[in-house]
Amino acid sequence: MEDRYSRQTSLKEFGPEGQSKLINSKVLVVGLGGLGIPVLQYLNAMGVGMLGLLDQDVVELHNLQRQVLYTEKDLGRLKLEVTHEKLSVQNSQTVFGLHDTFLTKDNALDTIKDYDVVVDATDNFPTRYLINDACVILNKPFVYGALHGFEGHVSVFNHENGPTYRCLYPDMPTPDEVPNCNENGVMGVLPGIIGTLQALETIKLISGVGEVLSGSLLVYDGLSQRTTKMKFKLQLSNTKITELRETYQTDRCEIVAEVSVETFLELRESKTPFTLLDVRTKGEFDCGHLQEAIHLPLDMLQLPKQLSKSHHDIYIVCQSGKRSAIATRQLQMDYPELKFYNILGGMNKLMTLSS
Repeated sequence: MEDRYSRQTSLKEFGPEGQSKLINSKVLVVGLGGLGIPVLQYLNAMGVGMLGLLDQDVVELHNLQRQVLYTEKDLGRLKLEVTHEKLSVQNSQTVFGLHDTFLTKDNALDTIKDYDVVVDATDNFPTRYLINDACVILNKPFVYGALHGFEGHVSVFNHENGPTYRCLYPDMPTPDEVPNCNENGVMGVLPGIIGTLQALETIKLISGVGEVLSGSLLVYDGLSQRTTKMKFKLQLSNTKITELRETYQTDRCEIVAEVSVETFLELRESKTPFTLLDVRTKGEFDCGHLQEAIHLPLDMLQLPKQLSKSHHDIYIVCQSGKRSAIATRQLQMDYPELKFYNILGGMNKLMTLSS
């Protein structure tokens, strides 16, 4: 143990005391993508005692450009499974909390309460505001990171009565202010830089070493290699949150009604009447689909007349759960009298559990 961490325990400002604090700490990382991976690799290597991993996405080809823990052999596998497997090899002494889900209003408080620090490694505003409000309610600090193009942001919120995320961004942006929540381009190396800075802020929070970015937003410009710090103040009203909001959404990026694959399979076994829509392409559908599924491609998203008058709940599936989330959102807007649910993890997860 002493040899493993000797390069950091030999630092006068950190020492064995700092290492002991790391070993006894619990950190939840929400999102196992471009930001989450460097955060986890460094926290794991440096000896954080327990790491919570939360994600329900699968590895896709376009991830490999920036999510450098994954390889081509991991395509189609759950990020949670791959990350746990590789981090366990990196440091066998770490305890892992595995959360095979996305963070939602229904599970946020129960999940976050067991951790000392939350790291926001997500890529959407609804989840970010949800993390903030849950952390305020539970009095937990969270480390923020965000990416856009060649620019990255880092800050620490809700630390020792410091400012919250809502003190910097009081309200969720409108669709006009944010072109697309999930498809903005990003230079592949940038998540590594910003995620590493998030890991450093997490270490500082736990160990008490250095000056934490509380009340400061660090803006990194990759094109010029410049960093700028912007100060912002605590707004006391933002610390008075006592319960989560009914919804966390914008017109374009709302968290839709969703169910896990396990819940859907239980429903299927129970013989409860339901309707299942498969919004994949014809080629994907023809390669394999659930017997009861009705094919309704995403680019032809209009319910048949008989379904528009359905009294059954309607479940929507695609390959990974992303296109079905878009479809669920759109159909719920178009047919408000009906109830739609996105199946998290999609056919990838369904096939994993069925194999």
